[in-house]
Amino acid sequence: MSELALKAGEVDTSHGPILYMEGVSVSFDGFKALNNLSLYIDAGELRCLIGPNGAGKTTLMDVITGKTRPDTGSVFFGQTIDLLQMDEPAIAQAGICRKFQKPSVFDMLSVFENLELALATHKGVWPTLFAKLSSVHRERIEQVLETIGLTEHRHHLAGILSHGQKQWLEIGMLLMQEPKVMLVDEPVAGMTHQEVERTAQLLLSLQGERSIIVVEHDMEFVRSIAQHRVTVLHEGSVLTEGTMDEVQNDPRVKQVYLGD
Repeated sequence: MSELALKAGEVDTSHGPILYMEGVSVSFDGFKALNNLSLYIDAGELRCLIGPNGAGKTTLMDVITGKTRPDTGSVFFGQTIDLLQMDEPAIAQAGICRKFQKPSVFDMLSVFENLELALATHKGVWPTLFAKLSSVHRERIEQVLETIGLTEHRHHLAGILSHGQKQWLEIGMLLMQEPKVMLVDEPVAGMTHQEVERTAQLLLSLQGERSIIVVEHDMEFVRSIAQHRVTVLHEGSVLTEGTMDEVQNDPRVKQVYLGD
């Protein structure tokens, strides 16, 4: 596969989804974490994944990002990029980035420096790290600061930020890498009500520019951002998909996840 084929800006979505998984199964010591799972994500879509613990949500993200290899199935990024033929760094470079539940920012660096570091890591310019930024790179950091609502905190150490602000900073660090697909794992766990609302606004502002897959247990938060399809996983498979109202009123979902 050529370097050009791996550029995120050249992902072929001309006649299909930006990300699709077909017939994917993953077993761990006889336990099927994913069981013939198929999932299709459109370009610019914000998709919420919900389901009980053990439903396969984390394993699904592990497969997409190259951390786990499935036993069977296919996983494609656009029409031509076979993710199963790539390792984790190559998948990230191609334009798929993941945010874990616990924020992993650099506490002893400023907010601005954290974003600068994400840029340096993405562009492979370690020797010039923290050297004079080009005007283009500086403008990009300023744009991301505004997007994540941390412009006034640019010179603050990341370690003194609130939990919610750290989550937004990490989302900003992903944005510095200009991803086409973002996987976001339980972004509002431990947040205040105001931080949850701000996070919803942030994620909604990003859809359209990129595809976002959000795994979350907070149903009020999911309802606030789920404007289209919600996918419910159960025992490693897709139980159902639909609007939030359709999903919440599905008897199967009530039985295995939401309760009556």
